[in-house]
Amino acid sequence: MDATAIAHFRTKLAFETDPADVFRDQTDGTPFVLVDTRSDAAWEQGRAVGAVHMPTRAIPELAPTGIPLDTPVVVYCWSPGCNGGDKAALAFAGLGYAVRLMIGGFEYWAREGYPVENDDGPVAFAEDALVGLVGSPACAC
Repeated sequence: MDATAIAHFRTKLAFETDPADVFRDQTDGTPFVLVDTRSDAAWEQGRAVGAVHMPTRAIPELAPTGIPLDTPVVVYCWSPGCNGGDKAALAFAGLGYAVRLMIGGFEYWAREGYPVENDDGPVAFAEDALVGLVGSPACAC
């Protein structure tokens, strides 16, 4: 047993989640707030159903009045190639929130076929068989 590896992955899982787990938690009614930290233009283009909009730069001002401190937060930005979600998670952590980063961001939420909406209603994206089981709500990981 490698105690260092165990500690690493236990810690990583305490601070990260993925689209499948977020969707499952939404479906199960697990209490948390899903926060889209992207720009106004990105939010208008489409976002994860159930998310609230709070651009990273506005978190210090908006979070204390919009999200109770005892409510867990999950943040996302664009994609694995973007560290905006990490910056947002750091901002929430600095305010004292229990926060996790949704790895893969909006890109993987949409590519895995989870519900997306914009101000006009549902937005359809083709599911990508390279990132998840087509037609399945979870990867069973």
